[in-house]
Amino acid sequence: MIRWIRSLLSVTNRPLHDRLAFLVSAAVAAAVAVTGVAAYVITTIALYDQLDRELVDVAVLTSQWISGDPESLGGLNSDALAVANATVMVIRSDNKTTGPPGGPRLSPSPTEYAIARIQTGYSARSGTDVDGQPYRIVAVPFSNGDKYYALVLGRPLQATTQILQILAFSLLTFGLAAAVAAGATGFVIARSGLEPVQRLTAAVTRVTETDKLAPIELGGMDELTDLTRAFNRMMNTLESSRDRQRRLIADAGHELRTPLTSLRTNVELLVADDKQGMLPPGARGEILRDIAAQLGEFTTLIGDLVQLSREDTVQPHPEPIDLRDVVSNAVARAKRRGPGLTFDVQTEPLYLVGEPENLERAVTNLLDNAVKFSPPGGTVRVLLKGDRLRISDEGPGIAETDLPHVFDRFFRSDSARTTPGSGLGLSIVAQTIKAHGGWVKAGRSEAGGAEFTIRLPGSSEPPEDGWEITQNLPRISG
Repeated sequence: MIRWIRSLLSVTNRPLHDRLAFLVSAAVAAAVAVTGVAAYVITTIALYDQLDRELVDVAVLTSQWISGDPESLGGLNSDALAVANATVMVIRSDNKTTGPPGGPRLSPSPTEYAIARIQTGYSARSGTDVDGQPYRIVAVPFSNGDKYYALVLGRPLQATTQILQILAFSLLTFGLAAAVAAGATGFVIARSGLEPVQRLTAAVTRVTETDKLAPIELGGMDELTDLTRAFNRMMNTLESSRDRQRRLIADAGHELRTPLTSLRTNVELLVADDKQGMLPPGARGEILRDIAAQLGEFTTLIGDLVQLSREDTVQPHPEPIDLRDVVSNAVARAKRRGPGLTFDVQTEPLYLVGEPENLERAVTNLLDNAVKFSPPGGTVRVLLKGDRLRISDEGPGIAETDLPHVFDRFFRSDSARTTPGSGLGLSIVAQTIKAHGGWVKAGRSEAGGAEFTIRLPGSSEPPEDGWEITQNLPRISG
């Protein structure tokens, strides 16, 4: 049965709600069928058992009545038996039979002959009379002196058969009605229950056809609603990722176009000078130095783009570090780029597990930003205290309207558009600090310049047992 249902469902290419409705109808029909058959069998057994007990009791009383004259049935005739809706027969142990004259005669079986001979127990069976009419027949033993007999009593089965037919018809009718009602109910439940799945299907189809990642409306608190919520999160993630990718491509194309155009212009000037000698003395060297600077800017931009694109692909290799060493190395590099500036550096120990190269690059980017915007003779302050690192300058600062965007990729404020840089340095800082389980924010310093604050999880005390990376650490992305 189960194989047949599976094969039927696999062959019929029907919607899921139709198949669920069919399964519900089939399950209810099977349950009703099993229940109906069981009820019919149990009722039949109980009905025949009750009829047999009744007939046996009547047969015992009748045998006592006719035991004085079994050969003439104790005076019983067909009229009396017709009133009792029964017929009798006496079987002697020598297989001689005696029945009432003029009435129906039963067809004895070997069981009744055996009852007459062994004189124990009783028998009950369904049989027919000589005319083929169905009867329920019982036999009980009795004796008369040294002669042994069996009284065979039969009662027509028309009434019992009619009751069983009515029962079978009722069970079949109500069973079919229940199966139809279950099918209709299952169809309605399947359609309502699969509505979130249909919405998901429609959403996937809409995304495929329109390329629009629109979320799906939620409804209910069941597992399908959780699936819809997870699908919406996936759609939002895909939309955000696609927007970032589109913005990265557009901004990268714009930023790369400027140095490439300048490089091409300078190269064309050198080619023209090589043919015509049009440049004044010393100009060729200036152009070459300009090309070298542009190549450096171009290389920096490419490196920053590669650094940002490695976010989800590079496997981290954290190691134990003292952040003071990272800050010292970054300050040493910044001093070479700002020889006329003063660096006020105060550092306290902060021990953590991370990637020193990436952290040094992040701190260096903040220091380069401070060097770039500091006035001649200005002071760059670096303070590492507790789990906070603050880097501030005395430059023009960051406008309030620009603060929410300073860590966006390729963001350049109006005052910084003429300064060199790719616009990716602060984005790399934010990505690196976040990957180490911390955060970074921008603000204004007491001197009016920019101030960047980094918070990194760590400890001011070194580990007692040396550096063993056994604790749960934040995941670090490259």
